[in-house]
Amino acid sequence: MKSIDTMTPCPCGNTAGYTQCCGPLHDGAVAATAEQLMRARYSAYVLLREDYLLASWHADTRPATLRLAAQQPAPTWLGLEIRRQRTDDGQRATIEFVARYRLGGGRAQRQHETSRFVREHDRWYYLDGELKS
Repeated sequence: MKSIDTMTPCPCGNTAGYTQCCGPLHDGAVAATAEQLMRARYSAYVLLREDYLLASWHADTRPATLRLAAQQPAPTWLGLEIRRQRTDDGQRATIEFVARYRLGGGRAQRQHETSRFVREHDRWYYLDGELKS
């Protein structure tokens, strides 16, 4: 797990800072919306918070481990853009996003994905995603 300067903007792009944005969620607060969960999950990837990623992943689709620290070369995350979001009946949501990253000293790349979220027992969970080309 990486440490973060609490005075810097949140990795998800919120200028309010990590302690006012994704930090409380990583420490156990409940995401009010699927977008808030999506942003916290992006920040968790940046900070190698595998614990949060697994806890916020729906049990039906969650892997046993992610091994983020073992990825070589490790990605350097460059930014998150939420393109579109839709919430159906307050229990299901879809979010299209682009996350930019760089591997080693290589060129910047993009992960363009449409992710599905589900709300159970007043908590949002990441269900799965479809990569776009």
